[in-house]
Amino acid sequence: MKVFAIDRFHFDLPPGHRFPLEKYRLLREAVERELVPPVRITVSMAVSDEQLRLAHTDDYVDRVANGGLTEREVRRLGLPWSPELVERSRRSVGSTIEGARTALEEGIAVSLSGGTHHAGSDHGEGFCVFNDAAVALKVLKAERRINRAVVLDLDVHQGDGTAEILRMDPALYTLSIHAANNFPFRKIPGDMDIALPDGLEDAAYLEIVDEAVGRSLALSNPDLAIYLAGADPYAGDRLGRLKMTRAGLRERDEIVLGMLKTRGIPAVVVMSGGYGRSIADTVAIHLQTVISSLSCWQN
Repeated sequence: MKVFAIDRFHFDLPPGHRFPLEKYRLLREAVERELVPPVRITVSMAVSDEQLRLAHTDDYVDRVANGGLTEREVRRLGLPWSPELVERSRRSVGSTIEGARTALEEGIAVSLSGGTHHAGSDHGEGFCVFNDAAVALKVLKAERRINRAVVLDLDVHQGDGTAEILRMDPALYTLSIHAANNFPFRKIPGDMDIALPDGLEDAAYLEIVDEAVGRSLALSNPDLAIYLAGADPYAGDRLGRLKMTRAGLRERDEIVLGMLKTRGIPAVVVMSGGYGRSIADTVAIHLQTVISSLSCWQN
């Protein structure tokens, strides 16, 4: 199974900004240590401006690239602008694009980044500079590799940016299962949105996932799925509000991946959110998603 990473690309951030990004380095190290081989890690290419403009406005792409964001836009993004941040964000989108192409050929691929679902067509938000899923699907449609696709967003936060960008294309279906009282506080409806009460535990959550994912696949009839396997429904997540266990999140992955495998739907899996009080828990949950992806397609 091929796994796409953004190399050892990191940069210094002020202390208050480090926790959203540090997990990516630790996750790659864990994958290298425990899963290579049979996992093959490939360094992703950066997405081009032309590709970004399939989902984002010309003005926004230009201002991100050239450091033209306002102070208010930087606050909304939640990360300080730098050329390194732009390059890292380009490579994160590139990972999802290359993962999607690979999934169409091999059945599944994983990106060790991605899931930046709060970025809208003309803005970044919530640690998300560009929207990797939306860009990837627009690119693959432009390349005539797919006609229809589904985004299965199981991050604990609603995929507002993805819904906004894709809502005018009925062939690109969005499912979001998220905590009702969590960020973003202004939701943008997608094709199917399921808002969960605070404190939901494994059994009830998994029943909802099983029904909603099955229904979304039936309604969307996709050529490709992008699965946002967020670690943030975990009970120990700082930005969560749900009470999922690590075992429950493993079962969630197995449900989603099993449905995709049974139906013969190629899938690219992206990591999405995860902000555990213990970063080791977040890394372990993401690593388990990679392991589940590998084992599901081997069996």
